[in-house]
Amino acid sequence: MTTLEITLPDQTASRLHEAAQKLGVSPEELLRISLEEKLEQLDTDFQAAARYVLAKNRELYQRLA
Repeated sequence: MTTLEITLPDQTASRLHEAAQKLGVSPEELLRISLEEKLEQLDTDFQAAARYVLAKNRELYQRLA
């Protein structure tokens, strides 16, 4: 496992600590979970965009093949 160190504005750090406390997890755990969810969403968005482009250009690709 890799350890990263980040610098947050005071207001953001306070909000992070408050949210983590409300959820009953550590701030580090909340950040890890949030980051994993964001990365998963980016993967999903990319796949959706790729499918859209392939479908939109399917006829062109068939003519070029």
